[in-house]
Amino acid sequence: MQENSFKFFTLNYWRSIDKKILFCFLILFFLGLFFSFSSTSSLAGERLNKDYYFFFTKHLIFTILAISIMMIISFIRTEVLIKLVIPAFVVSFIFLAIVPIIGVEAKGARRWLNLYFFNLQPVEILKPLFILMTVKILTYENFQNYHIKYFLSFILLSCVIILLIDQPDLGQSILLTSSWIATVFVSGVSLIYIGIFLTIFLILFSSLLFFLPEKFGYIINRLISFFDPSQGDKFQSSAALDAIKLGGLTGQGMGEGILKESVPEAHTDYVIAVISEEYGSIVSIIIIAIFLYIAFRVIKSCFNQDNEFIKISLSGLASLFIFQTFIHAGVNTNLLPTTGMTLPFLSYGGSSLMSSAILAGLILNYTKNKTYLYD
Repeated sequence: MQENSFKFFTLNYWRSIDKKILFCFLILFFLGLFFSFSSTSSLAGERLNKDYYFFFTKHLIFTILAISIMMIISFIRTEVLIKLVIPAFVVSFIFLAIVPIIGVEAKGARRWLNLYFFNLQPVEILKPLFILMTVKILTYENFQNYHIKYFLSFILLSCVIILLIDQPDLGQSILLTSSWIATVFVSGVSLIYIGIFLTIFLILFSSLLFFLPEKFGYIINRLISFFDPSQGDKFQSSAALDAIKLGGLTGQGMGEGILKESVPEAHTDYVIAVISEEYGSIVSIIIIAIFLYIAFRVIKSCFNQDNEFIKISLSGLASLFIFQTFIHAGVNTNLLPTTGMTLPFLSYGGSSLMSSAILAGLILNYTKNKTYLYD
């Protein structure tokens, strides 16, 4: 009896899932695995005196774990998943809040928690949950006054941004702010309110730069070097752009790129430049096209949703997904200041893969065809 029930549920799951989105996510995961081997083998073997497969093996383990998490989240009943939003967000927020206390510091930033097996960056786990929590507030029926909803969601954003700025992490702050704006805009907020919130945010942000220059002066330095390269160090972004130019349309060939050897963290923050250098801009364009196609499928699904929470959540998750992709691509092509933003699914790193898995699982769950699920 239980076996028949499992088969029935599995069959209905397969009929209800958006297979095109699922296959796109799997393609991105496996591309990330392939490019991880290409971009980290020389780093491990020649510069760190480790086994050539050291980083690839870790990435493989995290990819298997990430795909498992994605599938588990997509399997859970949507009603149960919605109920888990608040406790899951609270746990991730607590992890983010304790980073300044017990976090691991690296390169002048304290952003990670040492979990023995690997260093977890809590903001990566929090990002998709922040979108859902924002939507939870915006669709909460007991708040009859919509002004209160938008104000509370802004307070939630402010709390997260304060913790991120303290780390400091400008890139994630910009990403979450942009995603929040997109989410509340889709919910129907007036542009006047968005303008007011942005003005308040910019005033507070400028105040931090003015009163605490010793802590946040690096932000000003990055902006100055971006607008006037002669006034600052733009080695990384310039090297990434040069690598893309050298790669041309068809690339230098697998393992022939030099960016991964000359720029620290190229396999995380500059992975699209590494791909362009070795495999050509055509491959990078195809990868970006996959991201855009997923976003298109998600937005298209929004029009078929009756549940307001799911509809706005999908819009917010798609915004987070696309904004992070284009911030990463913008930094790699020297169109945006350096932010240290990973590329979802493809960049090396356990926290980034876990974030991608949660995001993908939520999208797959919310885009399921409920007609088949409950036949």
